[in-house]
Amino acid sequence: MYSMLEPLILASASPRRRDLLGELGIVFDVCPAFLSEESVSGETPWNYVIRLAREKALQVSETHPLRWVLAADTTVTVDERILGKPVDEEDAVRMLLSLAGRRHLVCTGYALGHRERGILAQASVTTAVTFAAFDEALARAYVGTGEPYDKAGGYAIQGKGGVLVTAIDGSYSNVVGLPLSEVVAELVTQGVVAVRR
Repeated sequence: MYSMLEPLILASASPRRRDLLGELGIVFDVCPAFLSEESVSGETPWNYVIRLAREKALQVSETHPLRWVLAADTTVTVDERILGKPVDEEDAVRMLLSLAGRRHLVCTGYALGHRERGILAQASVTTAVTFAAFDEALARAYVGTGEPYDKAGGYAIQGKGGVLVTAIDGSYSNVVGLPLSEVVAELVTQGVVAVRR
């Protein structure tokens, strides 16, 4: 669907982000950023994901100043609490039960930068997701699949975790990890990609 006009680096180790972009014909190298993902006291989920995306983009841009760098970070929030990736089985079960039968928000911040040109565009996208009511037995069965461990909020909507979801309001790809419509629009605006004719 898209042709590359400029070289792009994806500053993420996420296979889901790689797949989402790759399916559109967008070509990129992968160079993950490594930094602390701890939230700052009083930081909103929206500020948190934008800050992390910006810091990841800037970190990778230091070693690749002549290339475009795209970075993103996704988190789940409920009751104004940020839910990152579960650290163990009990943490994953607790996360899932805190979301059961409720609506929560999935926030992704993204940043697209070019160090040599002094460009850094950044924004966030929020999607509301509602879970079915379920008990601890189902939560533990799902955690037993191993799927929740590297996912914000402890679930993957595109995988087995889709059985937990009853409604979604907003961008589906945002819940997977990258709001495609907004990110690709930014790539087009900055002249990194173009619609293939």
